Amino acid sequence: MTRAVYVAAGEAGSNKGTVALGLVELLSRQVENVGVFRPVVRAGREDNLVNTIRGRFQLALPYEMCAGVTYDEVHADAERAAGDIVARYRALALRCDAVVVVGTDYTDVGAPTELEFNARLAADLGTPVVNVVSERGRTPSRIAAAIELSSRELAQHHAHELAVVVTRSEAPEPLAVEHPTPVFVLPETPSLRAPTVADLLDACDGRFFLGERDGLGREASDLMVGAMSLPGILERCTEGAAVIIPSDRAAALLPGLIAAHTAPGFPALSAVVVTGGTDLPAPVDRLLSGMAIPLPVIATDRDTFDTATRLSAVEGQFTPEAGGKVDTALRLFAEHVDGRSLLDRLDIAKTGVVTPLMFEYELLDRARSPRRHIVLPEGEEPRILRAADVLLRRGVADLTLLGDEERIRASAAQLGLDLDEARVLSPFDAELRERFAREYARVRAHRGMTVELARDTVTDVSYFGTLMVHTGLADGMVSGAAHTTAHTIRPAFEILRLGLVSSVFFMCLADRVLVYGDCAVNPDPSAEQLAGIAIASAGTAARFGVEPRIAMLSYSTGASGAGADVDKVRTATELVRDLRPDLLVEGPIQYDAAVDPSVARTKMPGSQVAGHATVFVVPDLNTGNNLYKAVQRSAGAVAVGPVLQGLRRPVNDLSRGATVADIVTTVAVTAAQVRDEEPRPHEEEPLETAARD
Repeated sequence: MTRAVYVAAGEAGSNKGTVALGLVELLSRQVENVGVFRPVVRAGREDNLVNTIRGRFQLALPYEMCAGVTYDEVHADAERAAGDIVARYRALALRCDAVVVVGTDYTDVGAPTELEFNARLAADLGTPVVNVVSERGRTPSRIAAAIELSSRELAQHHAHELAVVVTRSEAPEPLAVEHPTPVFVLPETPSLRAPTVADLLDACDGRFFLGERDGLGREASDLMVGAMSLPGILERCTEGAAVIIPSDRAAALLPGLIAAHTAPGFPALSAVVVTGGTDLPAPVDRLLSGMAIPLPVIATDRDTFDTATRLSAVEGQFTPEAGGKVDTALRLFAEHVDGRSLLDRLDIAKTGVVTPLMFEYELLDRARSPRRHIVLPEGEEPRILRAADVLLRRGVADLTLLGDEERIRASAAQLGLDLDEARVLSPFDAELRERFAREYARVRAHRGMTVELARDTVTDVSYFGTLMVHTGLADGMVSGAAHTTAHTIRPAFEILRLGLVSSVFFMCLADRVLVYGDCAVNPDPSAEQLAGIAIASAGTAARFGVEPRIAMLSYSTGASGAGADVDKVRTATELVRDLRPDLLVEGPIQYDAAVDPSVARTKMPGSQVAGHATVFVVPDLNTGNNLYKAVQRSAGAVAVGPVLQGLRRPVNDLSRGATVADIVTTVAVTAAQVRDEEPRPHEEEPLETAARD
């Protein structure tokens, strides 16, 4: 049976899009197929919120299936339109485990009140309602009255209220309202109101002209008309402003504004809007065409007054380009709405299937509870800065970026990123450099390290970041986007090692998550080391919600083969059983027998692991590296890792080709690895590692 929830508000500007996004993410953690449906949309263009949700949550649903009827169709024949809405909703629901229905945005739906129309639709669809009430400009008593009136309106039209979400709250104290359903309060967040550059482009019927197209998702925090000389404009520019200039003055102003955007000491702009539609003079056009312009420039045929009037009236929307705004909304919902109680009221049980998206959301939840502090040594790398913006907006972790603060802040501003919550620290900080040098010399004294030598070593960002983790100034470290694997993990081997260090990859298939170890660190582990890898991998799997059933992989199954390689796996399997009799383990076993129940019935009948393995331990690095890459490429699996095991505190390595999404996921994994109680260090073992591609 498909579960659904209807998001309805009784007025415009309620910010119910935040509630809709939060509900889709909440449901995506529980079930495999989530849908979004808007009963009424505007004619002639696709709905931005629907497309934002479809893209963000990778919904395999065509736009047409997510939209009901147009406002024009409601006006023409309301009864027929209602019937069409119900039919289209039911067609969508057949393909989904859960659906979020997002109510109307305007009051031209042909009913005395917008909420009445949505209440009737919710009753027709049989969906409970999340009642969204805006607090903007209202006293607590007026808010309580608005909640009561809207709840009564829903009940009058036979709609069932699931919960109330009060949005845009500026009250310093929590809202105290006695109400029969749960009441959640979302604080006012200016960045959600701020329009993106894409919103401005749309409002003035503009076109992308020059610069960085990725900047269309930036938020414009201010708007100014550049109707004076360049010095006067530069004196009045503010951080994140969009500057409107007439095209007949663009030749004089545009190069200067672009230069100011990149220059230290000047506010970074969000965009330049050129009005009037006149082409630039050929020499200026040639100059700008040859420049790398790090902000978007929009052109519109409208005049300056009309453009300024239109743009000043724009409020931010959720669009596919507005990734930062979506991240902010999801964090707001996660921090202020009790998702578990909503799921209980909807009576939605968690499915046995685990999709990559479900694993990602579960991972983010684990990372946030409690919120940890992660150091990112490559603080001047643009991908790291973009990932940091996402992580902070989502509330995944507290962050420290290593590098030159002025350069990092300037780069972030030019990229349109919000890193105000991030700490920036120089690896040449005099006090910490001396403290770390003395600590590193102490830890490595048995290798002849002195404080004098250590003073130079600890300014390396990998050593500095690792020592932050070692001394408790950070909970974990993620690096490798701009450094080799050896450069990233060698300090961790020297300073944080407990015993044998190994790794796992989380392989996110279409319907489940498997754990592969060790595919990145140990070239040819002994039987004893292989047993240790299996036990550590089972612990990591369990920590991330994967029930460990260990398959010790080999080229033969059971007693069918012989030879040194098979004997090593057989010995390792027996060691695991001796050391951890509580773990389910089978080996030696071939991959097909470990993963396919039909093959398992033939090759290893009666086994609790065969056919149902979740943790796969490879005999050597050659096998492991090829295995995970083959599954990743051939099966379209998402590979998360390598996640290092055997360190006192977590340090994880990135591929130098890591995407922003890869970095976000790795930071979340690292934060989730942090334990509340630090285990006791063991005696250091010889370093034995391999370089990884």
